[in-house]
Amino acid sequence: MDNYEQFRQSIKLAAERFRDVPKERCIRIVSHLDADGITAASIIINALNRENRCYSISIVQQLNSKTLESLSKEDYSCFIFTDLASEYVDEISEKLSGKDIFILDHHEVSQEKAEKIKGKDNVVFVNPILFGIDGGKEISGAGVVYLFSKELDERNKEYAYLAVMGAIGDVQEDKGFKKLNHEILGDAVALEQLEVREGLRVFGSQTRPLHKILEYSNNPYIPGVSGNESMALQFLQEIGINPKKGNDWKRMGDITDNEMKRLVAEIIMRRSGEEKPEDVLGYSYTLVNETKGTPFRDGKEFTTLLNACGRLNKASLGIGACLGDKRSKQRAMRALDEYKKHIVTSMNWYRDNQTNGNIIKGDRFMIINAGESIPSTMIGTVASMITKGNGIQEGTLVMSMAQAMDNTTKVSLRIANPRNNIKDIDLREIVKEITNKVGGEHGGHPQAAGAIIPTEKEDEFIDAAKAVLSARCLEEKIV
Repeated sequence: MDNYEQFRQSIKLAAERFRDVPKERCIRIVSHLDADGITAASIIINALNRENRCYSISIVQQLNSKTLESLSKEDYSCFIFTDLASEYVDEISEKLSGKDIFILDHHEVSQEKAEKIKGKDNVVFVNPILFGIDGGKEISGAGVVYLFSKELDERNKEYAYLAVMGAIGDVQEDKGFKKLNHEILGDAVALEQLEVREGLRVFGSQTRPLHKILEYSNNPYIPGVSGNESMALQFLQEIGINPKKGNDWKRMGDITDNEMKRLVAEIIMRRSGEEKPEDVLGYSYTLVNETKGTPFRDGKEFTTLLNACGRLNKASLGIGACLGDKRSKQRAMRALDEYKKHIVTSMNWYRDNQTNGNIIKGDRFMIINAGESIPSTMIGTVASMITKGNGIQEGTLVMSMAQAMDNTTKVSLRIANPRNNIKDIDLREIVKEITNKVGGEHGGHPQAAGAIIPTEKEDEFIDAAKAVLSARCLEEKIV
């Protein structure tokens, strides 16, 4: 039996165990606030609705000991954790002893913690990493929940598209999907929920005018076009594509196949000086049952909307949108607009604070300490945007920090446009090394990691981070 079969067997056993939970029990669901966590929660909600089960749900930024202590005092006898909890599996088994626990996750877990819960009958732990499968690249938290739900009832295959959205939201799509995600995508395509097309690897195909898509394209960067609206318009006119359709601006879906081929060819020509000029190509994932021209129609835009809801503490709107509730969808789109305004404000803060000590720049690393100027729920998004900017050197480690209201500071670590020779740097290990020196709780994936630290330890954390990041840049030859 290979690793994948063992993983599938663990899902089958988990489903069998869940069937033994009496249906009169109310299920307590706890999930993460990003797009993956929201889609994971939505899939399990749909599965429980199908079984006419009662449930209560909470969406959290990060699980910690304080949250677990609070959950242990609640009057529930069955808990399902989705897209989180692996790092706390041993503590969960202790604090929620005597309760039925189901952890459906894909985050890193130490072998030591996994060993601690072996033989504990009340804990069902499903995680591909336990079987040597890369949970950061091959399957999302929503994907794990989807496979579990499909094992409960084959009819839950209809939620395959949500699992694909979870994978896109967790940045697991890279010109296609690997193994398990690819199989889940096959379910969604077979059910005609998703349409996959090769084309330009850009954002906003459903909601932005074509020239705006080109103007805002930073990854991939289009020389002489990105960042300049008038040059984007001129570029389209020069290659024979009218940016207007009647009185309206053309969108990506309005251009012909021949125009698309011409556009792709000309962009590649513009990028001839880049290391990989053809890197503009990728796949689009269209939710065919959604209305054209809305963010629900395109996979990347939909997951951005879900992230917006989560980061603004409005995850319920994201879940409602995933469940198809029209009012939730309308309110979620307004949340997306609010989110964009926060992004603009945050990026303006970053631009205006380059020299006052809030931004520390080293050799191939940067530490951004936003304090209370950027919401802690959004600091990871800001860090990701900064790493995609054309002003950041490839391979730069970008660590961002923002204070929450509970006297803690949220930390995020990203890497700018990594080349192939530095793609395998484990950011989670870097954050772990720093928190081991200073204290705090770390988590995330090799490609995107983070931590929660006491705000009072910020200065100590920054000193440790400077030392660790500097050393890692030399070790990994990020030059």
